Amino acid sequence: QVQLVESGGGLVQPGGSLRLSCTASGFSLRYYAIGWFRQAPGKEREGVSCISLSSSTSNTLYADSMKGRFTTSRDNAKDTVYLQMNGLLPEDTAVYYCAARPAGWCLGPSAEGYNRWGQGTQVTVSS
Repeated sequence: QVQLVESGGGLVQPGGSLRLSCTASGFSLRYYAIGWFRQAPGKEREGVSCISLSSSTSNTLYADSMKGRFTTSRDNAKDTVYLQMNGLLPEDTAVYYCAARPAGWCLGPSAEGYNRWGQGTQVTVSS
């Protein structure tokens, strides 16, 4: 079965950190660009970050509010992509999704070109 699975979400206090993981079954992430997206209650889905297939780390972030706090990386040996989130804020509360883009490169914050999506993991930032 071909699927993406996110993990690592949870409840964290403001200022805390979480590391989300994206893994796959039925295919390998190493041949795809991987994007992270999030959707907060009552809001549209927004692009968070992307890492191309040739990169081990990425500082490509699609909102100024995330810069300096979020980092994307991949471990090809584990076939896993990570989203490290530090200094979390209540406004980071959302369901976070990873998605795979077969073209292999990143193309902005839109969902264009991503053909596989995970079910999402909930991140709640609250005291």
